Amino acid sequence: MERALEILYLVALNSLGHVAFVGARMATALFALHLDASAFQVGVLLSLFAALPMLLSVSCGRLIDRVGPGRPVGLALGVLALAAALPFAFPRIETLYLSSILLGLAFMFVHIAMNSMFGAHGTPEQRATNFSWLAVGFSCSGSLGPLVAGYAIEGFGHAGAFLTLSLFPALAFALLLSRRQPLPRPERPAAPPGNRHVLDLFRLPKLRSAFIVSGVLATGWDLYSFLMPLYGSRIGLSPGIIGLVMAIFAAATFAVRLAMPLLIRRVRHSSVIAVSMAVAGIGYLLFPFASSALALMALSFLLGLGLGAAQPVIMAAIYDASPHGRQAEAVGVRTTMINASQTFIPLASGGVSAALGMTPVFWLLAGLLLAGAWFTRQRIK
Repeated sequence: MERALEILYLVALNSLGHVAFVGARMATALFALHLDASAFQVGVLLSLFAALPMLLSVSCGRLIDRVGPGRPVGLALGVLALAAALPFAFPRIETLYLSSILLGLAFMFVHIAMNSMFGAHGTPEQRATNFSWLAVGFSCSGSLGPLVAGYAIEGFGHAGAFLTLSLFPALAFALLLSRRQPLPRPERPAAPPGNRHVLDLFRLPKLRSAFIVSGVLATGWDLYSFLMPLYGSRIGLSPGIIGLVMAIFAAATFAVRLAMPLLIRRVRHSSVIAVSMAVAGIGYLLFPFASSALALMALSFLLGLGLGAAQPVIMAAIYDASPHGRQAEAVGVRTTMINASQTFIPLASGGVSAALGMTPVFWLLAGLLLAGAWFTRQRIK
Protein backbone atom coordinates (compact mmCIF):
# COMPACT_ATOMS: atom_id res chain seq x y z
CA MET A 1 0.00 0.00 0.00
CA GLU A 2 2.84 2.40 0.84
CA ARG A 3 4.49 1.74 -2.53
CA ALA A 4 1.18 2.25 -4.36
CA LEU A 5 0.54 5.56 -2.58
CA GLU A 6 4.06 6.75 -3.42
CA ILE A 7 3.56 5.90 -7.10
CA LEU A 8 0.19 7.67 -7.06
CA TYR A 9 1.79 10.78 -5.54
CA LEU A 10 4.57 10.87 -8.14
CA VAL A 11 2.11 10.26 -10.99
CA ALA A 12 0.00 13.17 -9.70
CA LEU A 13 2.97 15.55 -9.63
CA ASN A 14 3.98 14.63 -13.16
CA SER A 15 0.44 14.68 -14.54
CA LEU A 16 -0.39 18.12 -13.15
CA GLY A 17 2.72 19.56 -14.79
CA HIS A 18 2.05 17.69 -18.02
CA VAL A 19 -1.54 19.01 -18.29
CA ALA A 20 -0.16 22.55 -18.48
CA PHE A 21 2.58 21.58 -20.94
CA VAL A 22 0.46 19.61 -23.42
CA GLY A 23 -2.49 21.98 -23.10
CA ALA A 24 -0.24 24.98 -23.69
CA ARG A 25 1.21 23.40 -26.85
CA MET A 26 -2.26 23.09 -28.35
CA ALA A 27 -3.37 26.52 -27.06
CA THR A 28 -0.21 28.12 -28.45
CA ALA A 29 -0.88 26.74 -31.93
CA LEU A 30 -4.52 27.86 -31.89
CA PHE A 31 -3.77 31.26 -30.34
CA ALA A 32 -1.08 31.87 -32.98
CA LEU A 33 -3.53 30.97 -35.76
CA HIS A 34 -6.09 33.29 -34.12
CA LEU A 35 -3.45 36.04 -34.31
CA ASP A 36 -3.07 35.35 -38.07
CA ALA A 37 0.23 33.47 -37.80
CA SER A 38 1.26 31.32 -40.77
CA ALA A 39 1.83 27.56 -40.62
CA PHE A 40 5.57 28.23 -40.61
CA GLN A 41 5.25 30.61 -37.64
CA VAL A 42 3.25 27.97 -35.76
CA GLY A 43 6.05 25.53 -36.52
CA VAL A 44 8.58 27.99 -35.12
CA LEU A 45 6.53 28.47 -31.96
CA LEU A 46 6.15 24.75 -31.31
CA SER A 47 9.80 24.11 -32.06
CA LEU A 48 10.69 26.57 -29.29
CA PHE A 49 9.16 24.19 -26.75
CA ALA A 50 12.08 21.89 -27.59
CA ALA A 51 14.92 24.29 -28.45
CA LEU A 52 16.57 24.69 -25.02
CA PRO A 53 15.82 21.11 -23.91
CA MET A 54 17.64 19.96 -27.04
CA LEU A 55 20.77 21.74 -25.80
CA LEU A 56 20.46 21.28 -22.04
CA SER A 57 18.87 17.88 -21.38
CA VAL A 58 22.14 16.02 -20.82
CA SER A 59 23.35 18.71 -18.40
CA CYS A 60 19.97 18.58 -16.68
CA GLY A 61 20.27 14.80 -16.28
CA ARG A 62 23.76 15.10 -14.81
CA LEU A 63 22.53 17.76 -12.37
CA ILE A 64 19.67 15.52 -11.20
CA ASP A 65 22.06 12.56 -10.86
CA ARG A 66 24.26 14.75 -8.66
CA VAL A 67 21.82 16.74 -6.46
CA GLY A 68 18.67 14.63 -6.62
CA PRO A 69 15.29 15.53 -8.05
CA GLY A 70 13.70 17.58 -5.25
CA ARG A 71 14.87 21.14 -5.85
CA PRO A 72 14.93 20.89 -9.68
CA VAL A 73 11.34 19.59 -9.76
CA GLY A 74 10.10 22.28 -7.35
CA LEU A 75 11.70 25.09 -9.36
CA ALA A 76 10.45 23.61 -12.63
CA LEU A 77 6.84 23.39 -11.44
CA GLY A 78 6.95 27.02 -10.33
CA VAL A 79 8.31 28.13 -13.71
CA LEU A 80 5.66 26.05 -15.51
CA ALA A 81 2.89 27.88 -13.65
CA LEU A 82 4.37 31.32 -14.33
CA ALA A 83 5.13 30.59 -17.98
CA ALA A 84 1.62 29.26 -18.62
CA ALA A 85 0.16 32.48 -17.17
CA LEU A 86 2.28 34.82 -19.31
CA PRO A 87 0.02 34.85 -22.42
CA PHE A 88 -2.91 35.75 -20.16
CA ALA A 89 -1.03 38.75 -18.78
CA PHE A 90 0.39 39.80 -22.18
CA PRO A 91 -1.81 38.36 -24.98
CA ARG A 92 0.52 38.97 -27.93
CA ILE A 93 2.34 36.65 -30.30
CA GLU A 94 5.69 37.87 -28.94
CA THR A 95 4.68 36.54 -25.52
CA LEU A 96 3.96 33.13 -27.04
CA TYR A 97 7.59 32.90 -28.15
CA LEU A 98 8.81 33.52 -24.59
CA SER A 99 6.26 31.25 -22.91
CA SER A 100 7.04 28.41 -25.35
CA ILE A 101 10.72 28.56 -24.41
CA LEU A 102 10.05 28.64 -20.65
CA LEU A 103 7.42 25.89 -20.76
CA GLY A 104 9.74 23.59 -22.67
CA LEU A 105 12.68 24.26 -20.36
CA ALA A 106 10.64 23.74 -17.18
CA PHE A 107 8.98 20.54 -18.31
CA MET A 108 12.37 19.16 -19.34
CA PHE A 109 13.37 19.13 -15.66
CA VAL A 110 10.08 17.55 -14.60
CA HIS A 111 10.29 14.86 -17.29
CA ILE A 112 13.90 13.82 -16.65
CA ALA A 113 13.52 13.86 -12.87
CA MET A 114 10.32 11.79 -12.97
CA ASN A 115 11.89 9.12 -15.16
CA SER A 116 14.83 8.94 -12.75
CA MET A 117 12.51 8.61 -9.74
CA PHE A 118 10.31 5.92 -11.28
CA GLY A 119 13.35 3.92 -12.33
CA ALA A 120 14.73 4.11 -8.78
CA HIS A 121 11.47 3.20 -7.06
CA GLY A 122 11.09 -0.49 -6.27
CA THR A 123 13.10 -3.47 -7.54
CA PRO A 124 14.50 -3.98 -11.06
CA GLU A 125 11.76 -6.53 -11.70
CA GLN A 126 9.14 -3.85 -10.95
CA ARG A 127 10.75 -1.24 -13.21
CA ALA A 128 8.77 -1.81 -16.42
CA THR A 129 5.56 -1.88 -14.37
CA ASN A 130 6.53 1.39 -12.64
CA PHE A 131 7.10 3.04 -16.01
CA SER A 132 3.74 1.68 -17.15
CA TRP A 133 2.01 3.56 -14.33
CA LEU A 134 3.96 6.72 -15.18
CA ALA A 135 2.82 6.25 -18.77
CA VAL A 136 -0.79 5.82 -17.62
CA GLY A 137 -0.47 9.16 -15.84
CA PHE A 138 0.91 10.74 -19.01
CA SER A 139 -2.11 9.39 -20.88
CA CYS A 140 -4.53 10.90 -18.37
CA SER A 141 -2.87 14.30 -18.47
CA GLY A 142 -2.40 14.07 -22.22
CA SER A 143 -6.15 13.58 -22.51
CA LEU A 144 -7.08 16.26 -20.00
CA GLY A 145 -4.69 18.91 -21.36
CA PRO A 146 -6.28 19.32 -24.81
CA LEU A 147 -9.79 19.13 -23.33
CA VAL A 148 -9.01 21.86 -20.80
CA ALA A 149 -7.30 24.00 -23.45
CA GLY A 150 -9.99 23.55 -26.09
CA TYR A 151 -13.01 24.22 -23.91
CA ALA A 152 -11.25 26.97 -21.92
CA ILE A 153 -10.59 28.75 -25.24
CA GLU A 154 -14.28 28.52 -26.08
CA GLY A 155 -15.33 29.62 -22.58
CA PHE A 156 -12.70 32.20 -21.59
CA GLY A 157 -10.88 33.06 -24.82
CA HIS A 158 -7.35 32.12 -25.86
CA ALA A 159 -5.64 34.18 -23.15
CA GLY A 160 -7.97 32.91 -20.43
CA ALA A 161 -7.14 29.33 -21.39
CA PHE A 162 -3.50 29.90 -20.45
CA LEU A 163 -4.46 31.16 -16.99
CA THR A 164 -6.61 28.07 -16.52
CA LEU A 165 -3.69 25.81 -17.50
CA SER A 166 -1.34 27.57 -15.07
CA LEU A 167 -3.43 26.36 -12.11
CA PHE A 168 -2.36 22.73 -12.62
CA PRO A 169 1.42 23.11 -12.02
CA ALA A 170 0.63 25.56 -9.22
CA LEU A 171 -1.28 22.75 -7.48
CA ALA A 172 1.61 20.35 -8.09
CA PHE A 173 4.01 22.89 -6.55
CA ALA A 174 1.80 23.07 -3.46
CA LEU A 175 1.74 19.25 -3.20
CA LEU A 176 5.52 19.14 -3.41
CA LEU A 177 5.93 21.77 -0.68
CA SER A 178 3.73 19.71 1.63
CA ARG A 179 5.99 16.62 1.32
CA ARG A 180 8.24 15.83 4.28
CA GLN A 181 10.43 12.93 3.08
CA PRO A 182 12.91 13.19 0.17
CA LEU A 183 11.91 12.07 -3.31
CA PRO A 184 13.28 8.70 -4.49
CA ARG A 185 16.53 8.72 -6.46
CA PRO A 186 18.96 6.11 -7.83
CA GLU A 187 21.73 4.98 -5.48
CA ARG A 188 24.79 7.12 -5.94
CA PRO A 189 28.04 5.33 -6.79
CA ALA A 190 30.51 4.92 -3.93
CA ALA A 191 33.09 7.01 -5.77
CA PRO A 192 32.21 9.95 -8.01
CA PRO A 193 32.59 9.11 -11.71
CA GLY A 194 35.77 10.25 -13.40
CA ASN A 195 36.04 11.81 -16.81
CA ARG A 196 33.00 10.85 -18.82
CA HIS A 197 31.62 11.82 -22.17
CA VAL A 198 28.10 11.54 -23.49
CA LEU A 199 29.39 9.54 -26.47
CA ASP A 200 30.32 6.75 -24.03
CA LEU A 201 26.61 6.01 -23.75
CA PHE A 202 26.27 5.56 -27.51
CA ARG A 203 29.07 2.97 -27.47
CA LEU A 204 26.81 0.60 -25.53
CA PRO A 205 24.94 -1.39 -28.24
CA LYS A 206 21.74 -2.01 -26.28
CA LEU A 207 21.51 1.58 -25.13
CA ARG A 208 22.26 2.92 -28.63
CA SER A 209 19.48 0.83 -30.20
CA ALA A 210 17.05 1.91 -27.48
CA PHE A 211 17.91 5.57 -28.14
CA ILE A 212 17.22 5.19 -31.88
CA VAL A 213 13.89 3.45 -31.43
CA SER A 214 12.86 5.90 -28.71
CA GLY A 215 13.64 8.84 -30.98
CA VAL A 216 11.50 7.48 -33.81
CA LEU A 217 8.57 6.78 -31.47
CA ALA A 218 8.81 10.19 -29.87
CA THR A 219 8.82 11.86 -33.28
CA GLY A 220 5.57 10.10 -34.14
CA TRP A 221 4.10 11.08 -30.77
CA ASP A 222 5.16 14.71 -30.61
CA LEU A 223 4.42 15.60 -34.20
CA TYR A 224 0.82 14.62 -33.56
CA SER A 225 0.45 17.62 -31.22
CA PHE A 226 1.80 19.86 -34.02
CA LEU A 227 -0.04 18.34 -36.97
CA MET A 228 -3.46 17.76 -35.44
CA PRO A 229 -4.31 21.42 -34.58
CA LEU A 230 -3.13 22.53 -38.03
CA TYR A 231 -5.00 19.80 -39.88
CA GLY A 232 -8.15 20.18 -37.79
CA SER A 233 -8.14 23.94 -38.29
CA ARG A 234 -7.70 23.49 -42.05
CA ILE A 235 -10.77 21.26 -42.34
CA GLY A 236 -12.84 23.65 -40.23
CA LEU A 237 -13.01 22.01 -36.79
CA SER A 238 -13.65 24.19 -33.72
CA PRO A 239 -11.07 24.39 -30.90
CA GLY A 240 -13.29 22.27 -28.65
CA ILE A 241 -13.60 19.50 -31.26
CA ILE A 242 -9.84 19.61 -31.94
CA GLY A 243 -9.26 19.22 -28.21
CA LEU A 244 -11.73 16.32 -28.11
CA VAL A 245 -9.97 14.55 -31.01
CA MET A 246 -6.61 14.95 -29.26
CA ALA A 247 -8.13 13.75 -25.99
CA ILE A 248 -9.27 10.56 -27.74
CA PHE A 249 -5.65 9.97 -28.80
CA ALA A 250 -4.62 10.27 -25.15
CA ALA A 251 -7.53 8.09 -24.02
CA ALA A 252 -6.31 5.33 -26.34
CA THR A 253 -2.83 5.53 -24.81
CA PHE A 254 -4.46 5.28 -21.38
CA ALA A 255 -6.45 2.19 -22.39
CA VAL A 256 -3.48 0.32 -23.84
CA ARG A 257 -1.23 1.24 -20.93
CA LEU A 258 -3.64 -0.18 -18.41
CA ALA A 259 -2.99 -3.53 -20.07
CA MET A 260 0.78 -3.07 -20.15
CA PRO A 261 1.67 -4.67 -16.78
CA LEU A 262 0.03 -7.91 -17.98
CA LEU A 263 1.31 -7.58 -21.55
CA ILE A 264 4.91 -7.02 -20.45
CA ARG A 265 4.92 -10.38 -18.64
CA ARG A 266 3.53 -12.31 -21.61
CA VAL A 267 4.97 -10.77 -24.80
CA ARG A 268 8.57 -10.10 -25.86
CA HIS A 269 9.51 -6.45 -25.52
CA SER A 270 10.73 -6.24 -29.13
CA SER A 271 7.36 -7.51 -30.37
CA VAL A 272 5.47 -4.91 -28.35
CA ILE A 273 7.59 -2.09 -29.77
CA ALA A 274 7.59 -3.33 -33.39
CA VAL A 275 3.83 -3.85 -33.55
CA SER A 276 3.25 -0.48 -31.90
CA MET A 277 5.34 1.33 -34.50
CA ALA A 278 3.70 -0.54 -37.39
CA VAL A 279 0.20 0.36 -36.13
CA ALA A 280 1.19 4.02 -35.74
CA GLY A 281 2.74 4.05 -39.22
CA ILE A 282 -0.49 2.74 -40.75
CA GLY A 283 -2.46 5.38 -38.84
CA TYR A 284 -0.36 8.23 -40.26
CA LEU A 285 -0.58 6.70 -43.75
CA LEU A 286 -4.38 6.99 -43.59
CA PHE A 287 -4.53 10.42 -41.95
CA PRO A 288 -4.71 12.56 -45.15
CA PHE A 289 -7.88 10.71 -46.16
CA ALA A 290 -9.76 11.81 -43.02
CA SER A 291 -12.08 14.75 -43.70
CA SER A 292 -14.42 14.66 -40.70
CA ALA A 293 -14.16 14.80 -36.93
CA LEU A 294 -15.38 11.21 -36.65
CA ALA A 295 -12.69 9.89 -39.00
CA LEU A 296 -10.01 11.86 -37.13
CA MET A 297 -11.24 10.42 -33.84
CA ALA A 298 -10.93 6.88 -35.18
CA LEU A 299 -7.41 7.46 -36.55
CA SER A 300 -6.34 9.28 -33.39
CA PHE A 301 -7.49 6.30 -31.34
CA LEU A 302 -5.46 3.97 -33.61
CA LEU A 303 -2.39 6.18 -33.25
CA GLY A 304 -2.85 6.30 -29.49
CA LEU A 305 -2.95 2.51 -29.27
CA GLY A 306 0.19 2.20 -31.38
CA LEU A 307 2.32 4.91 -29.82
CA GLY A 308 1.08 4.39 -26.27
CA ALA A 309 2.12 0.77 -25.84
CA ALA A 310 5.83 1.11 -26.57
CA GLN A 311 6.99 3.97 -24.35
CA PRO A 312 7.05 2.17 -20.96
CA VAL A 313 9.05 -0.69 -22.48
CA ILE A 314 11.55 1.69 -24.08
CA MET A 315 12.03 3.69 -20.88
CA ALA A 316 12.70 0.54 -18.88
CA ALA A 317 15.18 -0.62 -21.55
CA ILE A 318 17.04 2.70 -21.41
CA TYR A 319 17.20 2.66 -17.61
CA ASP A 320 18.37 -0.97 -17.50
CA ALA A 321 21.07 -0.42 -20.13
CA SER A 322 22.43 2.76 -18.51
CA PRO A 323 25.71 2.71 -16.53
CA HIS A 324 25.33 2.93 -12.76
CA GLY A 325 25.02 6.53 -11.59
CA ARG A 326 24.22 7.84 -15.09
CA GLN A 327 20.54 6.92 -15.41
CA ALA A 328 19.21 10.48 -15.47
CA GLU A 329 21.99 11.44 -17.88
CA ALA A 330 20.82 8.67 -20.24
CA VAL A 331 17.27 10.00 -19.98
CA GLY A 332 18.76 13.41 -20.76
CA VAL A 333 20.36 12.03 -23.92
CA ARG A 334 17.01 10.61 -25.00
CA THR A 335 15.36 13.95 -24.23
CA THR A 336 18.00 15.78 -26.28
CA MET A 337 17.32 13.55 -29.28
CA ILE A 338 13.56 13.97 -28.91
CA ASN A 339 13.82 17.73 -28.58
CA ALA A 340 16.13 17.99 -31.56
CA SER A 341 13.40 16.39 -33.64
CA GLN A 342 10.77 18.62 -31.99
CA THR A 343 12.86 21.69 -32.83
CA PHE A 344 13.66 21.00 -36.47
CA ILE A 345 10.85 18.73 -37.69
CA PRO A 346 8.03 21.21 -36.93
CA LEU A 347 10.01 23.86 -38.81
CA ALA A 348 10.46 21.53 -41.78
CA SER A 349 6.90 20.25 -41.52
CA GLY A 350 5.49 23.76 -41.37
CA GLY A 351 7.48 24.75 -44.46
CA VAL A 352 6.55 21.61 -46.40
CA SER A 353 2.87 21.82 -45.47
CA ALA A 354 2.75 25.50 -46.46
CA ALA A 355 4.29 24.69 -49.85
CA LEU A 356 2.93 21.24 -50.71
CA GLY A 357 0.11 20.55 -48.26
CA MET A 358 0.12 18.24 -45.27
CA THR A 359 -0.12 14.88 -47.06
CA PRO A 360 3.67 14.53 -47.68
CA VAL A 361 4.34 15.22 -44.00
CA PHE A 362 1.96 12.48 -42.85
CA TRP A 363 3.39 9.97 -45.32
CA LEU A 364 7.03 10.70 -44.48
CA LEU A 365 6.20 10.16 -40.83
CA ALA A 366 4.41 6.90 -41.68
CA GLY A 367 7.50 5.69 -43.56
CA LEU A 368 9.75 6.54 -40.63
CA LEU A 369 7.61 4.57 -38.18
CA LEU A 370 7.32 1.53 -40.48
CA ALA A 371 11.10 1.54 -40.95
CA GLY A 372 11.45 1.78 -37.17
CA ALA A 373 9.29 -1.33 -36.77
CA TRP A 374 11.65 -3.27 -39.03
CA PHE A 375 14.72 -1.95 -37.16
CA THR A 376 13.21 -2.99 -33.83
CA ARG A 377 12.73 -6.58 -34.94
CA GLN A 378 16.39 -6.68 -35.97
CA ARG A 379 18.03 -4.90 -33.02
CA ILE A 380 15.85 -4.83 -29.87
CA LYS A 381 15.60 -8.14 -27.99
